[in-house]
Amino acid sequence: MKIVIIGGVAGGATAAARLRRLDEKAEIVLFEKDAYVSYANCGLPYHIGGTIEHREELFLQTPEGFKSRFEIDARVLSEVIAIDPAQKTVKVKDRLNGITYTEEYDKLIVSTGARPVKPKIEGVDSEHVYTLRNVPDMDRIKSAVDKKRGESNGQEATASAVIVGAGFIGLEMAENLKKAGLTVTVIEQADQVMGTVDYPMATMVHQYLRSRGINLLLSETVTAFEPEGDRLLVQTASEKTIATDMVILSIGVRPETALAKEAGLKIGSLGGISVNDYMQTSDPNIYAVGDAVEVINPVTGKPALIPLAGPANKQARIVADNIIMGNTKAYKGTIGTSIAKIFDLSVASAGASERLLSREGINYITSISHAGSHAGYYPDALPLSIKINFVPDGKLLGAQVVGFDGVDKRIDLLAQVIRNGGTIHDLQEIEHAYAPPFSSAKDPVNMAGFIAENILVGHVKIVHWQEMKNLPPNAMVVDIRTVEEYESGHIESAVNIPLDELRKRLPELPVDKSIYVYCAVGLRGYTAARILMQHGYKEVYNLSGGYKTYTCIQQEEQGVADEWDLFPVIGDDGEVRQVYEQ
Repeated sequence: MKIVIIGGVAGGATAAARLRRLDEKAEIVLFEKDAYVSYANCGLPYHIGGTIEHREELFLQTPEGFKSRFEIDARVLSEVIAIDPAQKTVKVKDRLNGITYTEEYDKLIVSTGARPVKPKIEGVDSEHVYTLRNVPDMDRIKSAVDKKRGESNGQEATASAVIVGAGFIGLEMAENLKKAGLTVTVIEQADQVMGTVDYPMATMVHQYLRSRGINLLLSETVTAFEPEGDRLLVQTASEKTIATDMVILSIGVRPETALAKEAGLKIGSLGGISVNDYMQTSDPNIYAVGDAVEVINPVTGKPALIPLAGPANKQARIVADNIIMGNTKAYKGTIGTSIAKIFDLSVASAGASERLLSREGINYITSISHAGSHAGYYPDALPLSIKINFVPDGKLLGAQVVGFDGVDKRIDLLAQVIRNGGTIHDLQEIEHAYAPPFSSAKDPVNMAGFIAENILVGHVKIVHWQEMKNLPPNAMVVDIRTVEEYESGHIESAVNIPLDELRKRLPELPVDKSIYVYCAVGLRGYTAARILMQHGYKEVYNLSGGYKTYTCIQQEEQGVADEWDLFPVIGDDGEVRQVYEQ
């Protein structure tokens, strides 16, 4: 059997190696249009920032290595320019010498990946505008960064970068460019970073980014890139002009499906290659994997585009098995579990966000809880926040975690419950490894489940941050934190009755009023709500996420002062203009 693979990196390279392990006699040919067949795509930002010092550490396998270890014919700088399903051939252009030739196959794997989104705006093709998708992209960016750092000649850093798009890659680039000594501005069209997490969680990320010196412009659209000497002026819809040395476009990616379309393969509703459970395309002899394909999101049951390395590797393994052993293994979809490191902060998500659930018309409940990364009495416990989205029958649909330690293991636990169709009750029963340096006897994931159950069974009614803006006329807001906490900052109109004094001061709370209680993170508020409910108060609500969540969002809503200074720039036309310097 002869198997041809289009594209290397995560999907194609993994499929090739698995195929050889299953069948020593198969003829395997892998075509890669770039010069590198197998490398750590997710590690590219960290070489730019210097965390991964040596470039060679990113390369997992070479054409020579594929040949000597796996007897795989890996041809780099070889671009497949056409697929002929009827003849079972591919047309290949050797980019080194320009020769075009035809290669036959018995089975074909398409792993063409995705291409960066490049908006059609003025100046987007400038040499100072970059995207980061492969090794040559990384080399160009790092070369530009090193050049600017060299020009500073040990003086105070003057080089700057603008990142357009605040997704996972955009924020990883923000961290690494900052570490490389550049001043960094992130521009995002939406009102929050990282669209896979919900707004309350994103606001914590906003505050942290600003604390690390990242200039963050939200709800802002870039309209043009204008050359100014060896720099660029980034123009925005709100008429800001930002002078910078380089721009990184990180708006997103689109499936690379041109070959599949021209070959007549079925394309899905979202623009990716349509595949069945066995990762087989509309042609039974052609399979497809990775960022180019549409998969099913088990939460919604609908197609999704989820460009992540983990799913691509798993799909590649399944395809190899199905080609060699027949269609026996099904891919069960992906819920998009992902995590990003932003300086010392970790941000992770799995399953459906509120935005997705609303778009799909799914009725849901949400809950936010804050805890420590491990037992509070053991040194160095760090803040950890969990948000879960679930339906009224308790099924868990989505989860997000933000914190400084232990975020990865919490999102992994939550993701498995979501994948298995589990409920908030399963969260309560998760058995975790416990010792004070690692967790608490009741892990934050368990606590998220306990809180959700209290909501479902009616032990507490919750109120969310946005509802606090429009409380009923007979509402009374009660801050049940200590006097010291209250005096350090509180919700306007709130009265302070510390929890330990609540029972003695019940006469101060009219029974006929709606009582809205809050504490720092929600736990003491729950205790206060239970006291009040059992003393005859009918309308008692606890603020989900407590004052911590509320203040994060309030600060965001009120806006952060612009710390940039205007300075004059004389343009090539001789006109003096005011520009924001970073």
